Amino acid sequence: MIRVLIADDEALMRAGIRLILENADDIRVVAEAQDAQEAVEACRAHPVDVALLDIRMPGDGIAALAGITRHAPRTRAVMLTAFGEEPTVAAALRAGAHGYLLKDTGPHDLIDAVRRAAAGHPVLAPQITRQLIEFRARPDHGSDTAARRVAELTPTERDVLRLLGTGLSNADIAARLHLSTGTIKAHISNILTRTDCTNRVQAAVLAKEAGLLD
Repeated sequence: MIRVLIADDEALMRAGIRLILENADDIRVVAEAQDAQEAVEACRAHPVDVALLDIRMPGDGIAALAGITRHAPRTRAVMLTAFGEEPTVAAALRAGAHGYLLKDTGPHDLIDAVRRAAAGHPVLAPQITRQLIEFRARPDHGSDTAARRVAELTPTERDVLRLLGTGLSNADIAARLHLSTGTIKAHISNILTRTDCTNRVQAAVLAKEAGLLD
C-alpha cells in the first residue's frame, strides 16, 4: 500500500486529489496538511511514501520539501502545482523533489505518477520536461559549475549519468552498457555521492546542465 500525504491550502483541491487517489486499490491517503509546517509534522508523525506538495502553500512548498527531506528522508516529495515557471521548477528539483506535476494532470496520470514516485522513479509532467530543457539550454544556467561536478566522475559513471538523464531505468541502463543491474545501482550511488545530488531527479537535471544530453 502506497501511503500519501496531500499538502495544499485549498480544502477543495485536497478533497479532489484524495477522491482521485482513493480510486486506486494500492494507494491510501494517510494525512493532509494546509501549510508547510503541517506537511513536515505529518511526515514525521505518519509513515508517508509520497508527499504531494503545493509549491505556493503558506510557509512555502520548497521549505516543506526541505523539512521533509531532513526529517523524513524516505518520503518522496512530488510538487503538484498550477505554476510551472522554469526557475521555480529548477529550485524544487535542486531542493530534492522527486517530481513536478501540474494541477491539470489527469486522474490516471496522477495515480501513475504516485506509483512511479513510490518506486523511486523521477516524475515530470511533459510540459515541465520541455521547459526544463529549454531553460537549461540558455547560456546562464550554470553549465560551467555542472561540468566541473561531472568532471569528477569516471567515464563509465558519466555514461550512466547520461542514460539516467534520458529517463531510463536501471535495467535499461544495464542493458545499454552491458553491465549488471547491481553494478548500475552501485554506479548511481557513487554518482549521487560524488556530485552531491540527493536523488535521481537532481542527477538528471545535472546531466542536462552539464551538456551530457546535447
